[in-house]
Amino acid sequence: MAAEAGGMAFQPEFPDALDTSVQRMPSRRRIALVAHDNKKADLLAWARFNRLELAKHSLVATGTTGQLIAEALGLPVDRLLSGPLGGDLQIAEGEIDLLVFFWDPLQPQPHDPDVKALLRVAVVWNVPIANNRASADFLISSPLMRKHYDRLAPDYSGHTTRLAAG
Repeated sequence: MAAEAGGMAFQPEFPDALDTSVQRMPSRRRIALVAHDNKKADLLAWARFNRLELAKHSLVATGTTGQLIAEALGLPVDRLLSGPLGGDLQIAEGEIDLLVFFWDPLQPQPHDPDVKALLRVAVVWNVPIANNRASADFLISSPLMRKHYDRLAPDYSGHTTRLAAG
């Protein structure tokens, strides 16, 4: 199942003979929006600029960020707990198609393990991630955002079977 970009088909592959499955991402994506305190204004400015595109998708966010986005954009946002109270982990446990996570690399966070878990889960399941405005701009403006996309998801069942066998 090849994805198509610019008229050319491409088939991404995972190394090490890892089995994959194809997950059809609908054209209406479930976008997770997360921002550390020092990055909330930056995320809000980005969201305002991209309001028309974000309105085409389902939005989910951690507590305070979700409230700020809902108020600023007038769009429905599925609000979870605040990040330090477990909102990052709630997003990691949910089905998301895109993660926009503006984190502050200069400010240590008391819930760093949760932050790392969120990023790890997104990478493990091949979910696109934007960690700053430039990467968020590239992702939201991609032609792949406007149509169905067949995302390859790794199948870790062989790996877990080998671990269980010892």
